[in-house]
Amino acid sequence: MTAVRVAAVAAHFGRDVEQCLAKIEGIVADARGQSVDLLVFPDATIGGYLGGLGGTDDTGLPPALDADAPELGRLARAAGDMVVCLGFRERAGGRHHNAAVCLTGDGVLGRHRKVHQPAGELSAYRAGDRFDAFDTPVGRIGLLIDYDKTFPESARTLASGGAELIACLSAWPASLTNRAPRLVQDRQSRLFDLYDCARAAENQVVWVSANQTGTMGRLRFLGQSKVVGPGGEVLARTWAKAGLAVADLDVASEVGRSRLVLSHLRERRPEAYR
Repeated sequence: MTAVRVAAVAAHFGRDVEQCLAKIEGIVADARGQSVDLLVFPDATIGGYLGGLGGTDDTGLPPALDADAPELGRLARAAGDMVVCLGFRERAGGRHHNAAVCLTGDGVLGRHRKVHQPAGELSAYRAGDRFDAFDTPVGRIGLLIDYDKTFPESARTLASGGAELIACLSAWPASLTNRAPRLVQDRQSRLFDLYDCARAAENQVVWVSANQTGTMGRLRFLGQSKVVGPGGEVLARTWAKAGLAVADLDVASEVGRSRLVLSHLRERRPEAYR
């Protein structure tokens, strides 16, 4: 049994790529000082997210990077022996994807392109088409981005592929149509927390949820980064402010214990799901 320290970042990332890279390096260094083994950043860590959904804004589109961009190599070197997950706008064959990458000093361990898109993303990103789990020094991991977690099939596919850790990178804003006076009262705030805990519990996995803070254009991001155990219990959280949600746990042991009597994956009845 080996305990690992996992951390979810709550922070704001804007359009200036160099500033983003320096900020990421600073957070990685701080996490290393806290002996973090797995560090999960929000969606759109390099270059920021959109400034609105479905409307025009003056923030422009996030800058795009190739899948093998030198910026990612720079961050891999900064990661060293730490497993780091972060997001960026990926340029590929004349198209763009909302993408996430998991890396260490040895290079890229896994990738994901956001599959589920709210309507406002359609002009900026092309949807991905798969969910794949992959092995890392801290265990088998799956990546999700933002709206992906709204759909139970996303996390279930990763868990069925052996993922015991799911890193969900978000740039999740407060509601644009039903503004609440306080973020804690916001409808999207409630859903963000609900999905984190439900997806962890229904798949009996460790869930590491990172989200942006601050504002971009019309969007006000919620923060609320957290680590959730396989029973749906919140182990650490940042609330709305920037910071790190840090938790220590033996992932394989915790997942195994949660599945000891009731194993949701084993006890599924696919023939009845029509």
